[in-house]
Amino acid sequence: MGKLDNKIALITGGTTGIGLATAQLFIKEGAKVIVTGRNPETLGQAKTTLGAGADVIAADTSDLKAVEQLFKTIAERYTKIDALFVNAGVAKFAPLDQSSPEMFDEQFNVNVRGAYFTAKHAAPLIADGGAILFTASMVTSIAEPMASVYSATKAALRSFGRSLASELAPKIRVNTISPGPIETPIFGKLGLPSDVIQAFAADMMQRNPLKRIGHVDDIAKAALFLLSNESSYVTGIELFVDGGMASL
Repeated sequence: MGKLDNKIALITGGTTGIGLATAQLFIKEGAKVIVTGRNPETLGQAKTTLGAGADVIAADTSDLKAVEQLFKTIAERYTKIDALFVNAGVAKFAPLDQSSPEMFDEQFNVNVRGAYFTAKHAAPLIADGGAILFTASMVTSIAEPMASVYSATKAALRSFGRSLASELAPKIRVNTISPGPIETPIFGKLGLPSDVIQAFAADMMQRNPLKRIGHVDDIAKAALFLLSNESSYVTGIELFVDGGMASL
């Protein structure tokens, strides 16, 4: 038996990286998976990769009308969900003197505003005993240069995780997962030159107690724990999956 047999799981930002790996694992564990994304190319690739076990839906988390329509569609097709992985996010790094209002707004619109209203519209559809999981980051506990805006958005998600865990208990459990450096396509979307990204990755490995960059499967396995009945007595926590960087 799978850990998610007969469960319906929604993963936002589920067409690449952590979200896609989590969708693949959830399907293996028996779930019917719904994944969302906004890039037509990665949406098509996800359909091919995930096959019949997934419902791939185009939805831009930064567009609140699209978020509302997403949950109307889910309600019509499935009537309820059991697990919500609020994983859609963007990361743009820049020093303070080079930050722009556009960069600020994009990250807050997707990472914070979109995440919050995703949870709002999902909550009425989540079955008793269901769970919500937010993807934050180890930067909630580690001060990283050039990441002030990104870090602030992830701190907001950690706050949502605690506040909503209190508000939605005992019907719905809410937790937060905070990855460390993970090898995903988002590395190439940080808005930084390639040599800076390579230096960043090397620095992360050197500072990491386990001396490696994490793999998407490391996060997927932790997400499975927090969104399945394996963690039925766990709510309101922030689980760092970061090779010990935030703790050691």
